[in-house]
Amino acid sequence: MTISEVSLRRIPASAPVDEILAVFHEDGGVIIEGLLTPEQVERFNREIEQPLQKLAAGSKHEDEFVAEFHGKNTKRLTNLVTLSETFRREVIDHDLVHALADAVYLEESGTYWMTTAQVIEIGPGNAAQFLHRDLENYFPFVGMGPAGPEVTVNFLIALTDFSEENGATRVIPGSNHWEDFEDRGTPEQTVPALMRAGDALFFSGKTAHGGGANVTSDEYRRAVGFALNPGYLVGEEAHPFLIDLDLAKTLSPRVQRLTGFRSQYPKGSPGLWQVDYSELADHLGL
Repeated sequence: MTISEVSLRRIPASAPVDEILAVFHEDGGVIIEGLLTPEQVERFNREIEQPLQKLAAGSKHEDEFVAEFHGKNTKRLTNLVTLSETFRREVIDHDLVHALADAVYLEESGTYWMTTAQVIEIGPGNAAQFLHRDLENYFPFVGMGPAGPEVTVNFLIALTDFSEENGATRVIPGSNHWEDFEDRGTPEQTVPALMRAGDALFFSGKTAHGGGANVTSDEYRRAVGFALNPGYLVGEEAHPFLIDLDLAKTLSPRVQRLTGFRSQYPKGSPGLWQVDYSELADHLGL
């Protein structure tokens, strides 16, 4: 089979978890159709529209390499738990999200939390992002290759339709099994994640991917991406310093855990992220 004949497989959100995971493990990523309803997408877009409009495109990072990675005409809106009720109550508390994360992490790692959550909007003329693997945040795992643990899983949910022209994320199916994870592949090996708003790309941190080029003159490709990692690894976004404690107290226990307001209990550990060797949630009065 040639690269041009390869595409990301698609499974409805109503499918059994085992079926979704089978494709995830084999291909390194799978499109879950209809993870969010049109009404949820509309409501979420409405909640983040104003802060997104206030945000300037491009990166504020001093490192040129990182700034290029972020994109010159790309917006990245963070602190979504604070900004969007739909996100904190329905997206990261979605039963399928937790069923999949439980299946990936509980046996091997024992616990997981959210490393970051961003609305990513790629504007017209933005160049393709260079290919990468999300586990590169935790560089020692790069050398372990496919035999290493799953240290990142990512949900990228389309908030507008994804087309090849407007910058659909590009993925190399099967790259999660390559022996050398320092090999990120080439653009010619990628396929676009074509999605309708509400569909989600669920993919491994071991999979090579990158945002596509937006070659349109007037389309904005918008998505929300959130990544989960084992409780023994620190995340990108310091959620307990961004989310007000009074707001945190209104969240479900599993979202409190995702955002760092509860202790972590990785497999083989008596507990991490504690206060005087006791549960953080008790100290916070949750």
